Formats: sequence, C-alpha cells, structure tokens
Amino acid sequence: MKKYIIVGAGIVGASTAYYLAKNGADVIVVDRVDKGQATDAAAGMICPWISQRRNKAWYRLAKAGAKIYPELVKELAEDGEKDTGYSQVGTIRLHKDEEKLIKMRDRAIKRREDATEIGNVTLLNETETKAMFPLLTDGYQAVHVSGGARVDGRAMRSALLRGAEKHGATVIRGNGELVHDEFRVTGVKVGTDVYKADMVIAATGAWMNELLKPLNIAFDVVPQKGQILHVQIPGSDTSKWPVVMPPTSQLILAFDQRILIGSTHEDDQGFDGRTTAGGLHEILSSVMDIAPGLRNGTFLETRVGFRPFTPGYLPVVGKLPGYEGLLLANGLGSSGLTTGPYIGQQLAKLTLGEELEIHLEDYPVAGALKEN
Repeated sequence: MKKYIIVGAGIVGASTAYYLAKNGADVIVVDRVDKGQATDAAAGMICPWISQRRNKAWYRLAKAGAKIYPELVKELAEDGEKDTGYSQVGTIRLHKDEEKLIKMRDRAIKRREDATEIGNVTLLNETETKAMFPLLTDGYQAVHVSGGARVDGRAMRSALLRGAEKHGATVIRGNGELVHDEFRVTGVKVGTDVYKADMVIAATGAWMNELLKPLNIAFDVVPQKGQILHVQIPGSDTSKWPVVMPPTSQLILAFDQRILIGSTHEDDQGFDGRTTAGGLHEILSSVMDIAPGLRNGTFLETRVGFRPFTPGYLPVVGKLPGYEGLLLANGLGSSGLTTGPYIGQQLAKLTLGEELEIHLEDYPVAGALKEN
C-alpha cells in the first residue's frame, strides 16, 4: 500500500487526510499546531453566490466548496462525527439602498441556474430583516439567501481529523521537515524520526515558504492578519440566527453560545499574533451602529489568524514544479473555510490518480514561486 504524508492540519490538510483515509490510503498527518492558523480563527461564512468578485476560477472553487458541505457533513455523521460546527442558517445581506439589493438578488437568482443549493433568494423589508436578527438597528432591508451557512473552523477541522483517524490515519503533533533525494521528496522528518512516503502533500498555509526552503524554493505567500471578536448575548438563543453581511467589510455570525464579529484584513503585520486596540476599534466601530444590540454582549475572547495569500489572490493547487513526490495547495485567503474541503477532496483525487473536477492550469503553483 502506498503511503501519504500531509504536512499541515488546517482545513485543507484535514480535508485531504479525511478523503484519502476514507479511500483506504495509508495516511500520516503532521502538524505543529502553529498559533494563528487561519482555520482556527476564521469567520466561517459559506455564501459565495452574492459575491461581487469577478474571478471565474475563484468562483468555481467557492461554488463547489459551498455545494460539497452538506454531503461532507453527512459523511462525517455516518462516521460518528456530528459536532462539525456547520449549520445552514441562511444569510442576510444588508443595505439601505433597495436598488442595490435588487441587483444583488438578481445576481444570486441568475447564479442559481447552475447552483440550486443557493435555495430561495428573497428581498426582506425592514421588519422582516430585524425579525431574523433582532440586534439590528432600524432602516436596513436585506437579501435573504436560504442556502447560506456558517461553519466553526475549529470544530470542522477536528471532526475531519477524527474521521480520518477512524479510517486508519495517524496524526502526529510536531514540526515536519521535508526529506528529499535530489529533486524527489521522499518523506518527512519529525524530530529524530523520519517517515517515508510515496507522496507528500504540503498544506501549511502562511508558513509554506518555511517548509519549502530546504528545497531551495522561495514560495510567494503573504500572511494577512485577521482579528475577530467573540461575544455572548445574555438570555438569547442565537443558534438559528442567520449570517449577517453588513454594507461594510465586517461579518456577524451567530453560533450556539457566541456571536463572532469581524474581522480585520491587515496586510503588513507579518506574523504579529497580538490582539490590538486598533483592530478591535476597527471591528466594533464598523458594526455597533448597524447592530446596537451587540453593545450588551458579554466579551468572551478574541482570536488572531493569518490568511495565506498568493499572487493574484487566487489559490494554487498541484505539483511543485521541478520536484517529484510533492503536491501542495495554498493561497485560499479569506475564503478558506468555503473552498478548503473541496480543494482537499481534489488533492486527494490528484494523489490517488483519479479524475479531477478542476483544471489545474487555472491554479498554477508556478505562479507562486519566486527567484531565489
């Protein structure tokens, strides 16, 4: 039986491990549990259909990612993993300009022609909007997308890893270093232990350049810092509240025991993992006038994550040019929880030599390589 090693256990690595192990492969996952993993801190809105991003290659990934979730959650439940953090609670996109909302609605309805999982797309008046999310101020109408969902990245990642282990995968906590013979990657070293593999899959997010340096490869990935705030609303059952997209860059996501508000998009902070006063001010000042009911929220915690961005703000997937034995995926950016499981599924198929649903030339790894 061929052996496969996955380095990195964020949403991409965990998904790849799950799909490989479920197909009967011999899988090892190595993860050093870096503080600031994007999956650990992300706000998991699953609603790509009303995005105004015009990149068709990105939209194909995002659309397929949203579509795959219900089936993945069902598969995990069959493996006994019911705590996935996923729920199809719907999404409301707020605005005071009815004309803009009509355009959003029409765009989503058009996209529903080849994405029926969008569900119902409707305009909500002010009263209907506030009934769905009682913390909102007056004056906002919304486009409601019933197929929209939210996912807790920590819970989903953990469910995927546990599911992979149930299918025979091994998870190792430690720093994985690539082992290579000339231009072939042959395995991974963790401490003093060396694990041989027929194929290594690299999914280390914002830390990818560090992993590839021993191969004399300079990988062009930039960490974008995101700070996110968690609060709880006393006496409120928020478990069924929809995801809220205000007319700002922030999101509001309600989970069973908490509401997530965020997040920042900081491009020049490197791996600074601090929660900053400026970051919290940016988040709160963007949402408090829109959802004044949040003012009474009990502060729970803040999280910081580093989203990996590659050139062109488009993921890269496939073989590392010039080397055998290594596949990778990177650059999922702020849509990692939407696209991650689908990319993981495609990586698993690529590893096993199965037919892909994506065209790798749309996501070229070579585009993220720099001259040393």
